[in-house]
Amino acid sequence: MEDKPDIPEESGELYEHFRFVVDRGQNPLRIDRYLMAKIENASRNRIQNSAHAGNILVNDLIVKPNHKVKPLDIITIVLAYPPRDTEVYPENLPISIVYEDRDIIVINKAPGMVVHPGHGNFTGTLQNALLYHLQQSNPGDAEAKPFLVHRIDKDTSGIMLIAKNELAQSRIAKQFFDHTIDRTYIALVWGNIDHDEGTIDANIGRDIRNRLVQAVYDDPEKGRHAVTHYHVLERFGYVTLVECRLETGRTHQIRIHFKHIGHTLFNDESYGGSEILKGTTFTKYKQFVNNCFTLLPRQALHAKSLGFIHPTTKQFVHFDSDYPPDLAAAIEKWRQYGKGREE
Repeated sequence: MEDKPDIPEESGELYEHFRFVVDRGQNPLRIDRYLMAKIENASRNRIQNSAHAGNILVNDLIVKPNHKVKPLDIITIVLAYPPRDTEVYPENLPISIVYEDRDIIVINKAPGMVVHPGHGNFTGTLQNALLYHLQQSNPGDAEAKPFLVHRIDKDTSGIMLIAKNELAQSRIAKQFFDHTIDRTYIALVWGNIDHDEGTIDANIGRDIRNRLVQAVYDDPEKGRHAVTHYHVLERFGYVTLVECRLETGRTHQIRIHFKHIGHTLFNDESYGGSEILKGTTFTKYKQFVNNCFTLLPRQALHAKSLGFIHPTTKQFVHFDSDYPPDLAAAIEKWRQYGKGREE
């Protein structure tokens, strides 16, 4: 019996989760060898790192790689996703490093930068830049490379965490799986949200009509569980500034969740937010909104902060970021517009 793994293309979190029930006729066998036979393309080293990180459970107890499986054991494993087959070349590109030690790098990603190569973006990505940085800071180490644990959209800015070795990657992946990562995002959305705070609990999956975007599905077989908590920071009349806390991390989660409740992100072209969705028909207002679009030529979404247990020190660490200039400028413009309306 095997559960489907988490599919990276459907999630911003890069791990796989498997569950097995051992056959009645199974002879005693080391669990690392058992899982190698069960999981396609899973190396022994990758499975052992998962075990050392505490990511393999047998009957709800953490086990070591040499644990012997028995008939009817229930095995669960969280595997950090392996590097993509796409070859990555180092590139000297500017990146903003917030923190770095021997196990992790925390960066403040600029809007417009793709996280990893693929889908026509084979150069100029964050992974290209990180590979260059690691090779420069670890000369002679051919194994120095970044291990992704999550990702954010190309046109979303903000805090991202990257592991520098497989053990750190495995330990962080388990935190994403357990939903213990503390993540906050700032979004500017169309409309005046009714309540000061709330929770959006709606399954998300690929839109069958357009594979480039996500959709909300009532049928759990068509979507994956996704939960976003939010509270209002400021109201500007026709748009609202909100802080979002992610319980899960699906692709485009905040973007499709807010569209689902009728508050599409400001200037989110993929979900219709680059049209004037709220407000008046006055020419001056239309010009004002278009000026805001020019200031912020992307969806109004920023990964503000990230908190987690450090994979080595086991201490809770938290990283925060300022609003990027384009988002800050658009917010201030709306703030001044809102004050003008009140006067």
